[in-house]
Amino acid sequence: MKRALVLLAKGAEEMETVIVVDVLRRAGVDVTLAGIAGAEPVECSRKVKLAPDCALADARGPFDLVALPGGGPGSQALAASAEVRKLLAEQERAGRFLAAICAAPIALVAAGVGKGKRLTSHPAVRDEVAAHGAYLEERVVQDGMLVTSRGPGTAFEFALKLVELLCGPETAREVAGPMILPK
Repeated sequence: MKRALVLLAKGAEEMETVIVVDVLRRAGVDVTLAGIAGAEPVECSRKVKLAPDCALADARGPFDLVALPGGGPGSQALAASAEVRKLLAEQERAGRFLAAICAAPIALVAAGVGKGKRLTSHPAVRDEVAAHGAYLEERVVQDGMLVTSRGPGTAFEFALKLVELLCGPETAREVAGPMILPK
């Protein structure tokens, strides 16, 4: 069974967090939602509170995928966390998947991972992310083991790309069908 770690920080974008966790779990991926500040409920960008499965400090890898939801304040918290930056660098060194959506690619920049790769982000952080790699304005961009996406409106495409990479294209189609999503 594939394993994924989704990081949760105060101010995260709710849709991106929940859609990624939900779609991966529908595909049979063992997903851990880890709070970077602990295991207590986290208030997201639109005041929705989400309860992590555990604190990041208690998450035990290795994980096939580490995914970062966006949201301005949440992305800034991810980028500022030494623990997150260390995790991202270790994930890249191990040759395992990294994924970031919306403003979260700024955490990749802060960790120095994905340097020179093709990537995308929310337009609000475009300049910072573009200085780190080959910036594209596509909805979902994959470059090797790195997947990035633009924002809440691309969350399903992003999550399905992660399913495709972890579980195969047939599983991605099987997951998308009942949700009435194109795939």
